[in-house]
Amino acid sequence: MKTYRILAINPGSTSTKVALFENDKVIFRVNIEHNMEELNKFPEVSDQKPYRLEKIREVLKEHGVDLASIDAFVGRGGGQEAMEGGTYRVNDLAYEHARIGYRLVHPCILGSQLARDLGDQYGKPSFFVNPPCVDELEDVARVSGMKEILRRQYVHALNQKEVAKRFAESIGKRYEDINLIVCHIGGGLSVTAHRRGRMVDSNDALGSTGPFSPTRSGDVSAIGLMRMCFSGKYTEQEIYNKITKNGGLVDYLGTNDVREVKARIARGDKYARLILDAMYYQIKKEIGAMSVVLEGQVEAIILTGGVSYDEDLVESVRKSCSFIAPVVAMPGEFEMEALARGALAVLRGEEEAKEYTGVSPINPELFGDAIW
Repeated sequence: MKTYRILAINPGSTSTKVALFENDKVIFRVNIEHNMEELNKFPEVSDQKPYRLEKIREVLKEHGVDLASIDAFVGRGGGQEAMEGGTYRVNDLAYEHARIGYRLVHPCILGSQLARDLGDQYGKPSFFVNPPCVDELEDVARVSGMKEILRRQYVHALNQKEVAKRFAESIGKRYEDINLIVCHIGGGLSVTAHRRGRMVDSNDALGSTGPFSPTRSGDVSAIGLMRMCFSGKYTEQEIYNKITKNGGLVDYLGTNDVREVKARIARGDKYARLILDAMYYQIKKEIGAMSVVLEGQVEAIILTGGVSYDEDLVESVRKSCSFIAPVVAMPGEFEMEALARGALAVLRGEEEAKEYTGVSPINPELFGDAIW
């Protein structure tokens, strides 16, 4: 069997993760840390591309990697229009939508751009896999209760689908043949119903619906939020930050680190205990809601993301939710492996790379009035 060399690139807010794979085996991986003062010099996220590309080249040179030996380059996607899950070629439209941050402005939009630039230079294919804008909601799940506002799906699709596939393989089944509830619990939080390979319902991690998380507010009273917005005490940016960056544990306890919260609890902080219990309580309620979406036919409940290392969380979910399905902890994240898996499946001919069209899967005849 041919051995394919794949370079995976995953840009984050203050770092760029790079990993070299030979088929599905990681040869090396490195997390390139970036100086915030350097990044702040760039007016737009996409302006960071030459800087990050040079840092990648330096690291690969240190590891003796000849870029000409790479068979495919794959980057984390982001910024594009909503799409179904899968592995996509970085075509011209996908590249342009990433460059301008068409639907999302976040360092992840650099992933597909970096992959395409390297692929073009060395005459090799470039891909992106299951970006945050994957949206596979069923129509009934899109209705919000206010026609101007559409329920959308921004979840940790790359890691969610990877752990779902890994679990399916562990029990000798295909991801496309089973139903799962997958909970990614990190700084953001997404709880998703996976029905036979599609994420048919979830909270919106970017829009901050569902449970609150270490940094995000989750569901709050619409009337209460409206009154805050018109109180004259907050700017639009301050409200946005309170919902997406400074909500949840940060707002209540001044930290996004669950380990610090647990240390406070160990010292007798009853308020910290209440807030952490409330976050876990809301996660469990959301799991219950997703079990109804799947009509109780659930193979397993999978907990992933950094907070899933917390054994107390795992035991709490087991105590409350095991009547639905077995609870399986797969803590951390497997994003680099997910990127390599997607590219490898295409290189081997097991899957066909999808073409990004920029056409949303959201039906305009049903949801044409939605503007948010």
